[in-house]
Amino acid sequence: MRDFRGAFQNRRVLITGGLGFIGSNLARRLVELSADITIVDSMIPEYGGNLFNVHDISDGVKINFADIRDGFSMNHLVQNKEFIFNLAGQVSHLRSMTDPFPDLDINCRAQLSLLEACRHNNPDVKVLFAGTRGQYGRAQSLPVNENHPMNPVDVNGINNIAGEQYHILYNKIYGLRTTSLRLTNTYGPRHSMKSDDQSFLNWLIRRAIEGHTIQVFGDGSQKRDFNYVDDVVDAFLLAAVDDRTDGDVFNLGAPEPVSVLEVTKLLLEVIDNGKYEVVPFPENRKKIEIGDYWGDYSKIKHLLGWSPTTTLKDGLNKTVEFYRKYKQHYWNEGAK
Repeated sequence: MRDFRGAFQNRRVLITGGLGFIGSNLARRLVELSADITIVDSMIPEYGGNLFNVHDISDGVKINFADIRDGFSMNHLVQNKEFIFNLAGQVSHLRSMTDPFPDLDINCRAQLSLLEACRHNNPDVKVLFAGTRGQYGRAQSLPVNENHPMNPVDVNGINNIAGEQYHILYNKIYGLRTTSLRLTNTYGPRHSMKSDDQSFLNWLIRRAIEGHTIQVFGDGSQKRDFNYVDDVVDAFLLAAVDDRTDGDVFNLGAPEPVSVLEVTKLLLEVIDNGKYEVVPFPENRKKIEIGDYWGDYSKIKHLLGWSPTTTLKDGLNKTVEFYRKYKQHYWNEGAK
């Protein structure tokens, strides 16, 4: 983890989606940095919000249960903030296809609600947006850089393009300081583990801990890049304090992509138990499967000096250790 001593001390920070996976890990780091933190989360069922994520830092944060689509709430909540980490969103690719309108509402309309609240009530704030590799769709060339065409394979990717572009537009037209980080496969503690539709790696971790045979779709040769959540938090903090990121977008990524089969075998090595089987893609997943993807993160590396520091094996060890200790707060019997 990088040294941000002094950079956030007493700085007023708002984290949307702050009870979710990345938001809660970010909040924990900012508590260590003595920031003045407000969390806003709608706690919509199945979207990842979990009060246990901040149970031991509750004295260091203020929690507001609100929906960022609510303009009246956001008009108040954005006031006097110096940084807004905008992490609220609907992240399930599958759910965006079976029920697209909530994805549209949360990943598009809600983003405008937040930006309008900032434009009218706090035009000097810095806003960090969480974009996604899903905006690119299937890779035409590898690694994928920020200039790669965006041709998503699902509704979620399309709406995230719109959400990101709203942020960049408000920078160009209104001078609102905004930055987007296009995240790749992020994993680690405090992720929702209730179903398999938000993160395949975290779901594999649950299945492995429970002793189930892990199913690898296709032949498992499709390659991906993975970032441990602490490295993603580092990227957000670095981008927040550097004005050179204003109005720009940055990929995150990892030094070496690994195949789905390779990460499965590494996970089973970490678990020291279990087995896997290779099975055909389910039809709903086959339609939106993108094949090989890994990002070119040289832009953020050269500008801010960011590179991931946690190896995949170390990150898996930390994640497995966390869920073995706290699984009662993340498991549920109705998981499928």
